[in-house]
Amino acid sequence: MEMSSSLLAVSIFTIFLCIDRKAIGWAPPDPTEGFVSLPLNSSNFQIQKPWNLLENQRYRFIDGIHWFWVFSTDQSLSRNSNTKPRSEIRIRGYDYSSGVWQFEGYGYVPNGTSGVCIMQLFRAKNANTTLMIRVYDGKLMYYKREILVPYIYDEWFRLNVIHDVGAGKVSIFINGILKLEFNDSGGTFHYFKCGVYAQGDDSYYMESRWKGIKVLKKCD
Repeated sequence: MEMSSSLLAVSIFTIFLCIDRKAIGWAPPDPTEGFVSLPLNSSNFQIQKPWNLLENQRYRFIDGIHWFWVFSTDQSLSRNSNTKPRSEIRIRGYDYSSGVWQFEGYGYVPNGTSGVCIMQLFRAKNANTTLMIRVYDGKLMYYKREILVPYIYDEWFRLNVIHDVGAGKVSIFINGILKLEFNDSGGTFHYFKCGVYAQGDDSYYMESRWKGIKVLKKCD
């Protein structure tokens, strides 16, 4: 019995989907290739939150997911700080000044959260940060300068940030795709943060969720 042309087409398409696309050079390389994932536990996660509130009033960790939220009316990190409200993880134990380092995490931002930084590469020569990834009206952005993803609300996305200190380069990958590469701003040491940190034009309520957080280092 001859196979119909439509059935043959479906069969060929199914075979194509099952091919290891990476093996034939079709898919982009994984940004973590050549890196080693470093040990992380709760001692590496310093929770930064409004100074007058308990940790569990702005952060929780349930079923492998870190939940962060703040209100625009919340207090700053410390009593004498003039910074805006935040609920963030500051990753400790892996501050660095040389080498090639990487942050990986899966993020989620609910509809309505806006005017907020959700990930930072901290410290630069003449600034507090080398990188801020922010959300404005559903757009995932590099600071407020460039759109990385036009609409990010209500879906999990994979974020990889690679910092090559020697080359002075930072690369941002979303869902495995390189979205932006830029020159860093110097500085003597750096570290990673994620969560929510209010910026200008912030919404009254701000939230992000993170899972699968990793710090990786390039193999020597």
